[in-house]
Amino acid sequence: MNANQIATENLHNAANYEITTLDDEIRAERHCTALLKLFHQSLLHDLELDPLEAGTLAAGADYTLREFVIGHCRINIFAATATTIRQFAGNWYIVRNLEPNTEELKDMLAGTAAFYRYCTDLGLVSVNQAAEIAAACSQTADYQQRIEDFHNIAGNGFTAWNQACPLP
Repeated sequence: MNANQIATENLHNAANYEITTLDDEIRAERHCTALLKLFHQSLLHDLELDPLEAGTLAAGADYTLREFVIGHCRINIFAATATTIRQFAGNWYIVRNLEPNTEELKDMLAGTAAFYRYCTDLGLVSVNQAAEIAAACSQTADYQQRIEDFHNIAGNGFTAWNQACPLP
């Protein structure tokens, strides 16, 4: 079954994003892909965003959700918290990319915040959860500092840097 064949009601069922096995992870990723396509369509048609802006937001959310939340953390996308976002932006993104940069990260975080706002409209996450995630996404100056500090690590400095924003 591909992303286009998943029924919308299945996309809104949080149980379909629970991950305990590899099959669960594959299912969650497929459902997430389909939900992100609906999110993209909503950005285009409901919010009437420019196609480039809508695509940038959807791609940013896609990377955060499928690569980090599902792929690394193996948690339900609707269980993500502000801490999850800080771990992504303040550590995982930085160490997993050859050239981490704030501009690219800002796009990912803007998309992630927009995705969780969209999820509140669908009743999939609380307004409070989406607001906390948006607040974590807005801390780009902190993430810029984390990137700079990462580039300036010397000797055994990685341990201290990593402990300031540890991964799960």
